[in-house]
Amino acid sequence: MWQRLKRLLRSIFGGIISDAEDPELILQQLLRDMRDEVPKLQNNVAMVMANEKRLGSDIEKNQTQVVQLDNKIKAAIRTGNDDIATTLIAQLQTAQRGLETTKTLHGQAKIASTKAREHLDNYMLQFERRKAEAMQLIASNRQAQMQERVAQTMASFQVGDNSQTFDDMREKIANRVASAEAKAELASTGLDSRMQTIDRSMAEIEAQDMLSAYKQQMGLAPAQPANALGEGAPVLNVEKTLGAAEMNPERRKIAE
Repeated sequence: MWQRLKRLLRSIFGGIISDAEDPELILQQLLRDMRDEVPKLQNNVAMVMANEKRLGSDIEKNQTQVVQLDNKIKAAIRTGNDDIATTLIAQLQTAQRGLETTKTLHGQAKIASTKAREHLDNYMLQFERRKAEAMQLIASNRQAQMQERVAQTMASFQVGDNSQTFDDMREKIANRVASAEAKAELASTGLDSRMQTIDRSMAEIEAQDMLSAYKQQMGLAPAQPANALGEGAPVLNVEKTLGAAEMNPERRKIAE
């Protein structure tokens, strides 16, 4: 039972953690960790190189000491101071052993220094490669996020799902247009509309008759014979129509 519960908890929290992981943040943290290791490696390499240089300096000192002791031994022998020469020889042997030991240590330090520099160079090369790879992965992750947002936007706006709505609205508008046209047609063919048309026609005829009467009165148009009853519109009362305007002389004589 306990094992099953552990598997359940691991599956739940493992999924939550996996979903919460941001690849870009994790890669940036890895790059920071690798960058933080560079100063530590440089310090270690510097210590190894410093040890190499110190041992090299010790070798020079030991060599100088050996040469000095050798010269002193020779001088003591020439002056007959064998006891002093014997003591110097013991010191010379100690200095020679120390020189050999120092040379051995220097050789080892030189090898260690070379390896340390190589390790630092390899690490820096690996860091640059990891950095370039991380930048590519981050760019790919951002591209994927953008594509996901575009896909979500496209999924939230499906043109095909709205096609029925557009068809319904198109049909509704078409029906409204047809109904409006039918109402306009009925209004234009109704009795009131036809009476208005007749009134407009009569007004236009009266206007034309008055225009002709004015032209005749002013002598700009020949006089027209009056229509017989039943042959057309009733004869206009020119005097009344024209108001206070003077009558044509010929019409004045007829009136008298």
